[in-house]
Amino acid sequence: MADENIKIRVRDLSFYYGASMALKNITMDFLSNHVTALIGPSGCGKSTFLRCLNRMNDTIKNTRVEGEILFDNENIYSESYDLTELRRRIGMVFQKPNPFPKSVLDNVAYGPRLLKMTDNRNELFELIQNSLKQTGLWEELKDHLKENALSLSLGQQQRLCLARALAVKPEVILMDEPASALDPIAAEHLEDLISQLKEHYTIVVVTHNMQQAARVSDFTGFFWMGELIEFNPTEQLFINPVKELTEVYITGRMG
Repeated sequence: MADENIKIRVRDLSFYYGASMALKNITMDFLSNHVTALIGPSGCGKSTFLRCLNRMNDTIKNTRVEGEILFDNENIYSESYDLTELRRRIGMVFQKPNPFPKSVLDNVAYGPRLLKMTDNRNELFELIQNSLKQTGLWEELKDHLKENALSLSLGQQQRLCLARALAVKPEVILMDEPASALDPIAAEHLEDLISQLKEHYTIVVVTHNMQQAARVSDFTGFFWMGELIEFNPTEQLFINPVKELTEVYITGRMG
């Protein structure tokens, strides 16, 4: 694996809620322009690990991190690392759509305005338009940009949240169970988007849906009780897993 293709390196990462260890010695690499899925039962540490990648866990009291995460070879847990810039470069889409109670346009414009990415109205509108096009929403909503985002369907809301993340020009997109609240058609649309977006972004997806992981990802990591049990190319992990525990889990005999 060529070093220049590795976007994020995780080395011996452990995470604690107070005295309780939630993650134990996680080591894995995330390749640029690939999709990595994280699977495992509820409570195994998948979402906690995902939030470590852009330091979202910093907002939780009495937590502690050991080890390191290198993003473009810089340790994001160093004291000098710019958190605002980190969360611009590593965006996040959550399990439940969380659009702001504002217009479609204002939702997508929120990040660029906050970060003062441009003072030019035409440039800002171009950013909004491109973000909506990337998520397949432009043709659907171009005549409804001033409508409240909360009036959209759940599938549209989730894609709008993705467009909002894309508007600040990230390099990595983290997705925490992004399709779990959606109907099958909206979920399929989102999966298609993930496959398209990896051309421009590095994507990490937490999912309980193993079929979804198999469909959308290039690599899959299997978590169990805070440990990374196996991390391999997706096809290998599902067809010929190295670890017996992986096989037991993916065949439904446990978990």
